[in-house]
Amino acid sequence: MIAYEKTAKVSSKGQITLPKQVRDLLKSDFVRLVVEDGEVRLEPVPDLAGSLAKYAKDGPVADEREAAWEAELGDRYPHR
Repeated sequence: MIAYEKTAKVSSKGQITLPKQVRDLLKSDFVRLVVEDGEVRLEPVPDLAGSLAKYAKDGPVADEREAAWEAELGDRYPHR
């Protein structure tokens, strides 16, 4: 059963635009391209960053991120 079908032009840079309806059907902004038996298949890839975001706001991950950011700023701007 075909839920959606549309022809897309490949640009000179080898790019296509996924229509919003396709992105909505896939429920992901990330896709895996699979070439099998001469056919190309797009498979949705879950956005792990989005699913883990609630853990990164507070706690050890946030502390490590802040420490890494401060270290980077200290290296780039030692006289701040």
